Amino acid sequence: MRTLCSSTLIGELFVIGFAGLVAMKDPDLSMSTVWTVSGIAMFLCVLLCGLVTRPGGVALGWALQIALIASGFIVPTMFFLGVVFAALWWASVHFGRKVDEAKARFAEQAGESSPSGA
Repeated sequence: MRTLCSSTLIGELFVIGFAGLVAMKDPDLSMSTVWTVSGIAMFLCVLLCGLVTRPGGVALGWALQIALIASGFIVPTMFFLGVVFAALWWASVHFGRKVDEAKARFAEQAGESSPSGA
């Protein structure tokens, strides 16, 4: 699960950075505000790469997805991209858990079939 979720989060990091560049064009927003919010979101993406397998990591990832969708109120394209990344996040968590379960079963079967008296 860690690999799939981390890949999604790194993709989001780049999208958030590019959205920050687009948001700078808004005359109602100061550059410091745009980059403070974008920087915090980008930092959270990197932080969550390490926390995704810990308790609450997936929930924090969902909170980030909601924030990404909500950023569409500033950069309208982010409504679409936020939904796309939320779907990717769901797929990463769902299929990542299945992969982890399959790896555990494989490791268990490999442990049972190896000679223990060697």
